[in-house]
Amino acid sequence: MNNADDLETTILKAKEGNQIAFSRLLDMFWNDVYGFQLKRTENENDSEDITIQTFSKAFDKIHTYNDKYVFKTWLIAISKNIHIDLVRKRKKSLLDSRSNSEAITTVLDVAPTMEDQLIQEQNLADLLHDIKKLKPHYQEVINLRYFQELSYADIATALNEPMNNVKVKLLRAKKLLLEIIKNRK
Repeated sequence: MNNADDLETTILKAKEGNQIAFSRLLDMFWNDVYGFQLKRTENENDSEDITIQTFSKAFDKIHTYNDKYVFKTWLIAISKNIHIDLVRKRKKSLLDSRSNSEAITTVLDVAPTMEDQLIQEQNLADLLHDIKKLKPHYQEVINLRYFQELSYADIATALNEPMNNVKVKLLRAKKLLLEIIKNRK
């Protein structure tokens, strides 16, 4: 099976709601989208936030993806539009205060992933030390999920973010933490 077939299969699985497929797509294209945004914004935090929003929106709208187009190009187009919207919102927010409340839908939390299991098996002191190596917003989402044991919906409410952003941010945080743990061993 070549990479194009593998990607096509992964996208089809993602369209069916397969969480592993979403994770694979995130792994495959995170650096492309993040790198694109880093060149545009020249700001790591904005680039990361926009990239998280890009995957959140892409995963929400995966059923609209047309395979006549290159998947990476589709992601970059979403990312570009999110950046444009962000710039517009920042300009507008200078003029007036913005109140943005989004309805949180109830979604069942998924079964523990491989990252979840590895994280749970760590010595608490070592794990806390490793978590401190993450960026503060990743530390916060890990803390809310694993130490305060909040649901995705509760984390979304606590952070005042859409639930899909929380899911993508938590997925990214777990992957980064897993790398830290692996490198420690």
